[in-house]
Amino acid sequence: MKIVVAPDSYKGSLTAKEVGDNIEIGIRKVFPDAEITKIPMADGGEGTVQSLADATGGKIIKANVKGPLFNDVEAFYGILGDGKTAVIEMAAASGLPLVPEDKRNPLKTTTYGTGELIMHAINRGCRNFIIGIGGSATNDGGEGMAKALGAKFEDKDGKDIGLGGGALGRLEKIDTSGMDKRLRECNFVAACDVNNPLCGPDGASYVFGPQKGADDHMVKVLDSNLSNYADIIKKDLKQDIKNVPGSGAAGGLGAGLLVFLNAKLKNGIDIVIETTNLREKIKGADLVITGEGMIDFQTAFGKTPYGVAKTAKEKNIPVIAIAGGIGKDARTLYDKGFDSIFSIVDKPMTLDEAIKNGSSYLQQTAERIMRVIKIGSYFTMPHNTRTSISTPANSL
Repeated sequence: MKIVVAPDSYKGSLTAKEVGDNIEIGIRKVFPDAEITKIPMADGGEGTVQSLADATGGKIIKANVKGPLFNDVEAFYGILGDGKTAVIEMAAASGLPLVPEDKRNPLKTTTYGTGELIMHAINRGCRNFIIGIGGSATNDGGEGMAKALGAKFEDKDGKDIGLGGGALGRLEKIDTSGMDKRLRECNFVAACDVNNPLCGPDGASYVFGPQKGADDHMVKVLDSNLSNYADIIKKDLKQDIKNVPGSGAAGGLGAGLLVFLNAKLKNGIDIVIETTNLREKIKGADLVITGEGMIDFQTAFGKTPYGVAKTAKEKNIPVIAIAGGIGKDARTLYDKGFDSIFSIVDKPMTLDEAIKNGSSYLQQTAERIMRVIKIGSYFTMPHNTRTSISTPANSL
């Protein structure tokens, strides 16, 4: 039997690699000789750096950069096994959790640290970049990122406008001539799962600004400033970015990546599927097992298990999902590539207990699933070849 185990992490509990390792233990209690391929997965959000580093034999690099409030923070990124591809979660340097609630103000927060992470990776020889752009604390259109890479943003007097979404209203000129020349050798792909434009009622400021600390007045100022930003980009850089789908992601960082780094915006799970070579690795599999912390109807909105299931169904491979919990309308996933869904929670318990004992619960759930599969195998055997379906004690 060939089984591919391709889960996401269980946020706050286990990495995707740890999930896969524990599922393997459960499988081998019933099928000790199974061929098992483990592929840590992610969807472009939190955990993507760790999953892709684990999946490719890469490593995690730590770097001291400027945080959203231009304070010093220790961030991280991954370099994949090829030694040339960097994976960056912008939230590691510019994310909302880095800003205390009473200091959240997208007029001031900046993506400067994200640009510093890019420079750090370039200095280590990376020329291919995968950038996850979820969870931002910012609304600066990527101005801070571009500034860290050498771009200049000036007011009517030729002076630097400063940092943050509040500064963009003073912008009169953009000069990219001083950007690091090595950027021309680089390829950038951004994991972007929203289609919001940069400006307007569906844009970065109105949709995402309030969760970053913006009140109603601030939202209007931020949107007006991003509109001015887009106008100056069009004037100086000859790119019309204002209404491009995805340009409003991460407070307009989507726009900054498109304009200054010529990035391609792609669905996060699609990037991970390509990077891990999932389609090739599942060839000939009898079963694919995926999972995440919570599975519900939202899983079908581009989350990891859905991407894995859709890929497996291209080859008519059965798919089982194992989740920390099963939520609202999860049964709708049976029409979207999932053959069955299991929760590791087998009795009433607190979230803390489920997290603390997640490894053993995963192993037990995987074992129970395999025992059911073994029963199915038993009934499909010719009658005269059937033997006991019990698992030998020495395989436990």
